Amino acid sequence: MSELAFTPLGDIEQIHAELDATFKSGQLQSVPFRKYVLLQIGYMLKDNTQRISEALYKDLGKPPFETAMTEIGPVLGEVADTYAHIDKWAKPTKPPFSLLTQPMRRVVYKEGKGVCLIIGPFNYPLSMCFNPLISAIAAGNTVVLKPSESTPATSSLFAELFPKYVDPSIIRVVNGGVAETSKLLELTWGHILFTGSGRVGRIVAAAAGKTLTPVTLELGGKSPVFVDPSCDLETTARRIMWGKIVNCGQSCVAPDYVVVPKTFQDQFVQALKAAHDSFFPDGPFAPKAMGKMVNVAAFKRVYGLLQSTKGTIAFGGQTDESTKSIAPTVVKDVSFEDALMSEELFGPVLPVIPVESLEEGIAFVNKHDHPLALYAFTTDSKFKEKIVKATKSGSVVMNETMLQTGIDGLPFGGIGPSGSGFHNGKYGFDTFTHFRASIDSPSWVDLVMKIRYPPYTAKKEQKTSILFPGLPKRPSGPPSATSKRWFG
Repeated sequence: MSELAFTPLGDIEQIHAELDATFKSGQLQSVPFRKYVLLQIGYMLKDNTQRISEALYKDLGKPPFETAMTEIGPVLGEVADTYAHIDKWAKPTKPPFSLLTQPMRRVVYKEGKGVCLIIGPFNYPLSMCFNPLISAIAAGNTVVLKPSESTPATSSLFAELFPKYVDPSIIRVVNGGVAETSKLLELTWGHILFTGSGRVGRIVAAAAGKTLTPVTLELGGKSPVFVDPSCDLETTARRIMWGKIVNCGQSCVAPDYVVVPKTFQDQFVQALKAAHDSFFPDGPFAPKAMGKMVNVAAFKRVYGLLQSTKGTIAFGGQTDESTKSIAPTVVKDVSFEDALMSEELFGPVLPVIPVESLEEGIAFVNKHDHPLALYAFTTDSKFKEKIVKATKSGSVVMNETMLQTGIDGLPFGGIGPSGSGFHNGKYGFDTFTHFRASIDSPSWVDLVMKIRYPPYTAKKEQKTSILFPGLPKRPSGPPSATSKRWFG
């Protein structure tokens, strides 16, 4: 494993102070300057694509194609999209027309929040650090980036490259472990965005509460998949298997388990096996066929869960601790009480739970924490509607897996224990933006608004109704069950 040079604890407050001074200087108020920094970030990636790919392979065993598809490509796309839209996003806006308040020259200014802290995860150390970083810079902030200590080659590369492309008074990389992160969390930030486990997320939120720092939490959970027999089975199997093997299953929105009717289980598992075999003609342990577990502890955790299952391994199950490799493994006849259902798997193991009806699965999901993603494969529009209306999740996805995290125009975020807040594109820009309300009210507005001044009289009280909109007609009763629905 690469040696990671930790940032000295004594330097962290000074780093924060330097970034704060830059923010207060107003340099980042210039949108052209923000665009310059964005391009510097983009060209840092383009100039160093090979080194980044090598670092990710060293840390996670990521095949170069996966790095291009799930890390470098999406980040370059985020830079390009943000660069193209930042002028519009950052422009002050005016609220819709209002007869009463229009003369007050109402404006909403878009301003940075200050020095922001981004704490990245190990599983997607590039995209899950850089996408929020791009949003924070676009919104006019300075940033401390704290990448994961579990990916030392990648985190070391970040620390080396950033000062070559971006002034260190704008973006600083702080490397370290628990002590360094704890020191960072003692400080006051304009905003904190944390990606990682719920356990650490609670620690981050509690620390932020002491300084009243706003927080975005990107966490995870057990993201279920509902498979209805009406689905396109071959496509369904390919997409679920792909979602499970990307990054060796270490994705916060990876399919965690599948709920399928009992009568359809064997046919579905056969389709998964066919998809697996087409993906890995030379086997999953072939060079650069798929990624590895991030470390031995992660390997042992997933291996232990697999050893404890009461289900039947349909295929896979091979492991190699020396290379931290776990083959894609499908376990059928799993119950909701199985060891594989005790925690988020975060590995290439897929439990298949046979049920009498898919409603059993919906009931199970609703009894537990809201997941970050929920998937359903079906051509039945009524079942799609039921999934959307009867469940809660960060995202709900039909007939696809994983891609929702990078689709233009969609927010990425959780709900409840799976996270709070959003990022990606305009949603990320808004997360790191302070929307500052403003009015500029001329003196003649008091021709109407002088009613607000004392002395308060009964006559004035009667006239207050003209200042506010009236209610619609009183309803005669609740709407009928046949009223138009929003879905479909």
